[in-house]
Amino acid sequence: QVIPEEAKINVKNILAWGSWCGWIIIFHSVAATALVIEHFVNIKREKIVPPEILDEIEALFEEEEYQEALELCEANPNFVTNVLAAGLPKLNAGFETMKAVMAEQVAIEATKLHQKISYLALISNLAPMWGLFGTVQGMIGAFSQIVILGPRVTPKDLAFGVQQALVTTFEGLLVAIPCMMMFFIFRNRVVRIINDLTGVADDLVERFRPQRQ
Repeated sequence: QVIPEEAKINVKNILAWGSWCGWIIIFHSVAATALVIEHFVNIKREKIVPPEILDEIEALFEEEEYQEALELCEANPNFVTNVLAAGLPKLNAGFETMKAVMAEQVAIEATKLHQKISYLALISNLAPMWGLFGTVQGMIGAFSQIVILGPRVTPKDLAFGVQQALVTTFEGLLVAIPCMMMFFIFRNRVVRIINDLTGVADDLVERFRPQRQ
């Protein structure tokens, strides 16, 4: 049996069947794709904290040029330099005070990284909601045909509304499932990077810990 062109499941028909809700979901998918590419490129330790900056800071620490190290940190803001820039001015207040201030800054920097990937989680929640919106809209359209046509209603009269309902649900899930998977992948990467860079900052200032007699 030959399937009519308008009944085939392809990109053209799915775009037509999804109505305006479907186009919103497609916009979400484009935004999600851009975010995934950006995160793959930039959520890396060497991108967040360039190794050459760490080498310069360590060299200045070895030479006890702490003011120059602070100026370098302020001129090159990133996870580690922001943490050090918060702690170094408290050096004279004592090691524990400096560590406490650094811990607060670590929490701030960690929040920034988590916020960076949170838009994927937002899209993974919004897409199926828009799909549900389209589902409800399609079912309302189908039932309105029953009200309008009464006993003369046929399955063909209901088909478009039901079709829209199913297609928008499909589109929403098609966008949401990969987004959710990628969000968890990037979240785990962010957690590893945060733990790693926190250790780097701690190692750099460990030299200031008072020696026990």
